[in-house]
Amino acid sequence: MKIASLEAIPLRIPFTAGGRSDAAVWGKADLQTADSLIVKVTTDTGVVGWGESFGFTAIPAVKVVIDSILAPEMIGRDAALIEKLMLDQQKKFHVFGRSGAFLFGLSAIDIALWDIAGRAAGQPVHQLLGGSDAVSLAAYASLIRYSDLELVRKNVRRALDSGFQHLKLHEIDFDCICAAREEAGDDVEIMLDVNCPWSVREALDMTARLRPLRPRWIEEPVWPPENYAALGGPAAMVEWRYFDLEAQLYGDAIIPKNGTMAVPQAPGLGLEPNADVIREYRLR
Repeated sequence: MKIASLEAIPLRIPFTAGGRSDAAVWGKADLQTADSLIVKVTTDTGVVGWGESFGFTAIPAVKVVIDSILAPEMIGRDAALIEKLMLDQQKKFHVFGRSGAFLFGLSAIDIALWDIAGRAAGQPVHQLLGGSDAVSLAAYASLIRYSDLELVRKNVRRALDSGFQHLKLHEIDFDCICAAREEAGDDVEIMLDVNCPWSVREALDMTARLRPLRPRWIEEPVWPPENYAALGGPAAMVEWRYFDLEAQLYGDAIIPKNGTMAVPQAPGLGLEPNADVIREYRLR
C-alpha cells in the first residue's frame, strides 16, 4: 500500500471566546479566527487518512514545508512502514531543527498514516497501539489569555457551567490567577500554561506565591523552554481549547460533554472531517 498523494489543506474558522483576548503565542490581541492545517494522505488502494498540524501563525510555513519538501519525499513510499518513514524524514531534515514547521508537518502526516493503518485493519488506532477499554477521557477547558479580572471570572464560570471540572489558564498575572481560583472554588483543578515568560529564579518565586492556590501543574514556566532540568512531569489529560468555533471540523464527535471526551471507536482515528466545513473555510 503506497502513498499516492498528500494534500495540505489550510483552514480558517471564526470563533468567539467570551470576551477580548490578550496577545499571546497564538496570535495578536482580540483574535477572532483559528487557523489550522489538515493533511489528507491517499494510498494507491484508495484508503484515505487524515491528520492535523499544530502551528498557530506558522501554518503557512508548515504548508510550504509539506507541499515542497515532505510530500515529494513520501509519495511512493510504503504507507504501512510508519516508524521507518518518520525516522528517515527526521534524520534527513534534522539540520532544520527538532521543532517548528518540519516537525509540525511530519506530525500531521504521522497521524494520517496511523489513520490509514487503522482503517486498513478495521480497528481504532488506540487498539493498534495496545488497546484500552476506556470509552471517554477527562478533558480540561483550556481558556485563552484575557489579562482582565472580570473576563477571567466570567469565562471560568462559563466553563464550569459547561460541565468542566478541570481548567487551564494562560494568565501570567497573579491577580487574574487568584480571580480564577476564587470563581472556581476549592474543588476544581486549575492548571497554568504561561508560555515561558520567566527565568528559573522568577519561576521559583512565582511558584511560591501560587502554592496556596494549588495549581495541578505549571506548564512552560521558564525560558528557555529546553531547560528540562528545571521542569517536572504531570499526569496528562486531554486539552480542549475553550472557545466557540463557528464550525466544527469533526462535528460534535470530539466535543467534550460534562468535561469528558469520547474515545472514537470506529476504524482509524474514528473521525471523518466534514467536507462542507473544509470547502467553506479553506484558505485560498
